[in-house]
Amino acid sequence: MIDGNATSAQIRVELKAAVEEMQATLGVTPGLAVILIGERRDSATYVRAKKKACAEVGIASFGFDYPATITQEELIAKIDELNADPLVNGILVQLPIPPHIDEAAVLHRILPEKDVDGLHPLNVAQLANTKTHAPGRSAWSFDTIGFHVSCTPQGCIELLDRYGVSMEGKNAVVLGRSNIVGIPVALLLMQRNATVTIAHSRTKDIEKVVGAADIVVAAVGRAEMVKGSWLKPGAVVIDVGINSVDDATKKTGYRLVGDVHFESCKEVASQITPVPGGVGPMTIAMLLRNTVNGTRRSALAKAALPPPPNA
Repeated sequence: MIDGNATSAQIRVELKAAVEEMQATLGVTPGLAVILIGERRDSATYVRAKKKACAEVGIASFGFDYPATITQEELIAKIDELNADPLVNGILVQLPIPPHIDEAAVLHRILPEKDVDGLHPLNVAQLANTKTHAPGRSAWSFDTIGFHVSCTPQGCIELLDRYGVSMEGKNAVVLGRSNIVGIPVALLLMQRNATVTIAHSRTKDIEKVVGAADIVVAAVGRAEMVKGSWLKPGAVVIDVGINSVDDATKKTGYRLVGDVHFESCKEVASQITPVPGGVGPMTIAMLLRNTVNGTRRSALAKAALPPPPNA
């Protein structure tokens, strides 16, 4: 079992130590601004979890809650204000946002260096740049690269790393081609020298495609789509999906499942993430790490600047 809860808890311990070191050596405390729009209960729950995690590792969190009627101009004005605030190292707009607001315009307004969600086009483009790496390196260090990698794909790779799964030379199949998960995780796997196939709703013989994979990343948003019979024996499975299915035995009337049929797949896979408790907790952990890394980069860049004239 690939345990995202335990792994994310360990990462938070590491980040707490990193924050304390930055405070002692650089005199800075990371700051994360979170913008919540509307009254969606799921979004409010996610935001509370992020603020709680920030407090745990020593990141200052700044919350800005707005009604669903906020205008695009008002929202962009707040982002501009946060972009200029030296105490704010990361800006996150909790998605989804109301349909009358242009999501792309809002996300693109955040400065790339403060885009801790890794969704700005300049950050996404870096994933496709093979020259981002130093020559001869076979792996990225997320702590030393000069840009933000989107949180969920980064969490998938982190789980593979921490559970000793080598990606080099392996056949990896990514189910789903979304801009948030499918495409960036495919690019990250490619950067780790995996041979990557992206499968989607138009892929022919998808069971056969999945059956050739050493590593399967499922991110299609279809409950329990991948069955154990699809898998190559010993495959490693990372299940990004989170779906609700009816379950009369639960007080809520439903239960959460992934894009993978866990019971059948766990009998075939060598390693597998559960849902919940797999990739989900890693997303918040990577958000915190992006904030800490961005703060460090900013502080070091400022420390290297020459003094102003007549200082």
